[in-house]
Amino acid sequence: MEETFPFHFTLKDYIFSLFGLLSSLLDIGLDVWTVVSFYQDGAHVYMGVMIFLLLFSSVLVQVFSWRWYSDSLDKLQTHVEKYVNKHNLLKAFHAMQLGVYLRYAGLVEISTRRFRQPDCFQEGVAVNLNHDLYMLRLIEAFSENAPQLTLMMSIIAMRQELQLFTALKTLAAVAAIALSVVTYHRSMREFLPDKRKMTWTRSVVYYLWNLLVIAPRVTALALFTSVFPCYIIAHFLSVWMVLVLVVWSQKTDFMEDPRWEWLFRATVGLIWYFSWFNVGSKNTKLKSIIYYTVLGLDTMALLGFWWWKMEHACILLLRPYIMIITLASLYVLGIILRIIYYKVFHPNCDIEKIDELNEPVMTTRAAACINLVETDSAKEVSPETPTPTQPVTGAQKRMRTMAANFYL
Repeated sequence: MEETFPFHFTLKDYIFSLFGLLSSLLDIGLDVWTVVSFYQDGAHVYMGVMIFLLLFSSVLVQVFSWRWYSDSLDKLQTHVEKYVNKHNLLKAFHAMQLGVYLRYAGLVEISTRRFRQPDCFQEGVAVNLNHDLYMLRLIEAFSENAPQLTLMMSIIAMRQELQLFTALKTLAAVAAIALSVVTYHRSMREFLPDKRKMTWTRSVVYYLWNLLVIAPRVTALALFTSVFPCYIIAHFLSVWMVLVLVVWSQKTDFMEDPRWEWLFRATVGLIWYFSWFNVGSKNTKLKSIIYYTVLGLDTMALLGFWWWKMEHACILLLRPYIMIITLASLYVLGIILRIIYYKVFHPNCDIEKIDELNEPVMTTRAAACINLVETDSAKEVSPETPTPTQPVTGAQKRMRTMAANFYL
């Protein structure tokens, strides 16, 4: 079997991760500006909703980060993470909502060391750190950015005017969702035997069909919220609870500790409220067909209630029938583009290939690298030396699970 380390962390990946960090910091600045602007305008309800979304998403992401750290404290490889853990500051960092930035610090450290002195083991650690960051950003996108986008668009619809801070926050939310979707898609290329198959063309098409499906959904939610602001909470809770039960029936196995699997399932239910995210390994085509059919019907129902309210109130500025036809057309176009993507562009990688990348090659090569790093002797483990297969845990388990669901 090929001896090279299967995962590669390039300079492009590093730059993309730093761009994600900068965009996250910029998003925080826009969040603060938006909250202050709501306060100055006397829009205390909007300000409260905005603060709630920020706190909820941040706590959710930090809990995931803390649990992932807690499951692999003996496998920390960066000096900054080891220092924080040694002084029992890991919980404090996450309580102060700094856990994600600790991960970025670890990624910067291990990447700098890897680029200055190439090392296969450090490269694998960088890939693991990067994948966890991509996953956390995906969770943040649908727990913070998507609800914020709904809020901003509903405010624009109600006020019939576009303020600077609402426009910028809307654009920032769209950019954050786009970045998380594309980076998650790109991270899956590590499981392809030929990584050149995961071209930017594939990523662009993948992003476009997601955009065309998510945009009508968010717009429908925003329009419904603009005329029935009190009922959107009831709608979310009723739909979300059903979605969580569906996820529960999939018997997911993502978290290391089964007691925390409920958190992952609840989070997937939240993501499903806006977009499809495959977490099962059987009948995925049938499940996605049912999902998009139900989601489309629910979206049209929301638009129908909005149209009825607009006509009842004699508010015809947005021409409801044109809006509904446009959104329905975009949704159908997104579904068609999704079918084309999976027929033409989606790379094929069976579960056996993924297992090969996670177990035999990684175990043998990583063991050799660990011996080279941790001992002063120049003795290298022979590739032919059989090593016992270790169970896949931690970041490798999460990567394998997501890849298996992505390529099925």
